[in-house]
Amino acid sequence: MHSNTGLSNIAIAVLFAGTLTGCVVGPDYHTPDLAMPAHWGSKDESKSPHPPQLSQWWKQLKDPTLDALIEEAIASNLDVATAKAKIREARATYREQRGALLPTVSGTASGTRTLTSAAAGGTTDSTFSTLYTGGFDASWELDLFGGNKRAAEAAKYGVDAADEQLRDTMLTLIGDVASYYVQAREYQALRDLAERTAVSQRKSAALTHEEYQAGSATGVDTAKADALASSTEADIPTYQISYSEAVHRLGVLLGKPPSALEDRLKAGNPIPSPKMDVSIGIPADVLVSRPDVRLAERQLAQYTAKIGQAEASRYPSISLTGDISSSAANIGDLAKKSSIGWTFGPTLTVPIFQGGQLKAAVDVAKAQRDEYFIAYQAAVLSAMEDVENAVVSLTQERLKYAKLVSSSSSYRRASDLSRTLNKAGIEDFLDVLDAERSLYSAEESVIQSRASIATDYIALNKALGGGWAGQVDASTPAVVDTDTGPHLAKAK
Repeated sequence: MHSNTGLSNIAIAVLFAGTLTGCVVGPDYHTPDLAMPAHWGSKDESKSPHPPQLSQWWKQLKDPTLDALIEEAIASNLDVATAKAKIREARATYREQRGALLPTVSGTASGTRTLTSAAAGGTTDSTFSTLYTGGFDASWELDLFGGNKRAAEAAKYGVDAADEQLRDTMLTLIGDVASYYVQAREYQALRDLAERTAVSQRKSAALTHEEYQAGSATGVDTAKADALASSTEADIPTYQISYSEAVHRLGVLLGKPPSALEDRLKAGNPIPSPKMDVSIGIPADVLVSRPDVRLAERQLAQYTAKIGQAEASRYPSISLTGDISSSAANIGDLAKKSSIGWTFGPTLTVPIFQGGQLKAAVDVAKAQRDEYFIAYQAAVLSAMEDVENAVVSLTQERLKYAKLVSSSSSYRRASDLSRTLNKAGIEDFLDVLDAERSLYSAEESVIQSRASIATDYIALNKALGGGWAGQVDASTPAVVDTDTGPHLAKAK
């Protein structure tokens, strides 16, 4: 009768304790309400903004080679692999913290054999006895003030942050692959231009030497013609170096040896040309579209929860511990013909004096929360700055490109006319060389501006948060361990 009453009291105590475990201390997290401008400073207020179209934005460049490189980079890049590993780490940490909310149970078993000797009448009697014991131990920290709950909450936000870190890594990767690809095509085009121009200029120099031999050109003409051709030829190695560096960087971004893409990109392709208009939405869009902003917000949430975790350490804690054991002379009699005993009871721990450490730990957690709140604000401002700069750069570069194309066309007409007048004996040959030099410089500028437009387009989509929208498997480990069970250590 007393046993049943005791068990009933235990059950009531456990139920009451379970009710208390719903309590938490510390601030509950709420997403900050930041004041955002209603429109971008670089856009016309009278026009209704359209949400940015960020899904696979790079396909607007209409370059299948670039599309393939981006997909390969997402699958093989080492920074992405590292970010996936951090997701696995964060998920494991969350499971670990969740486990602290549950009771722990362990089993014990032992067997002893005892020899008892007694001397009597000059003889010694020896008696052997055997005792087998088995049982279970259990403990449960009731988490009255939610310290473990806040730790699990922080770990859950940590998982979210790791997910956003992966998204941010992929966004950066896509932007880098696209930018270096544009650079490679730009330097290919500049190298090819230099080669074509140098051939033409070298022919002009040879012709000038013939005219010099005939007495119709001066030594200054031949020297200037040779110098112009040599100067243009000197540009070829410079562009080849820059092209190779871009290709090598692309190889590394794809998780391959630097020279892996040389054969693949050797055949020249035009510099990718983006569509004319890009929807940029409103500034508030970056709060949800930019993974680095979402990452900063999740880190703020994580460190807000850690305040409650530290605060709970200042309150009393209760642990329930108990065990049940059985002992018998024969192993088959355990829990049958054996002695059975159990114990159960709470343990109350009250922090009384720890030299201000617990309060200091709370202050540390609050200061860290403030740091991440400021970091979140800074991330939002930086995102807005990136968009504003990219919009201005793209808009102005397109205006510049149109003028450069017109300039190049005019220089070509001037070069053709200058050569015609020189043949007619009306214009000096030095004017021809000057016109060719100006044409070459103008055509270089056109190529560079075309590449800058593509680069600014990439930067704008990156600033708006355009990354990889597809599913990514982060569960597969990079290293698969074998023979992890108990085994003999191998000598090294």
